[in-house]
Amino acid sequence: MKTFFLFLLYLLIALVTIVLGVILGDYASWYFAWIVGTVMIVLVSAAGGAWLDTQDEDEPLRR
Repeated sequence: MKTFFLFLLYLLIALVTIVLGVILGDYASWYFAWIVGTVMIVLVSAAGGAWLDTQDEDEPLRR
């Protein structure tokens, strides 16, 4: 059930973002690209941090 509520939350955030894009008019695509780019940078950074953390944990096993 928690997953369903998270899905609804993300769906609501996406809808608000799209509605804001429509309201902003000509600049909508720029704001949308900025939001998507920022989210992607955060996700890539988090994935890199998780990858680095797993490498640090596996290092004693390699020796």
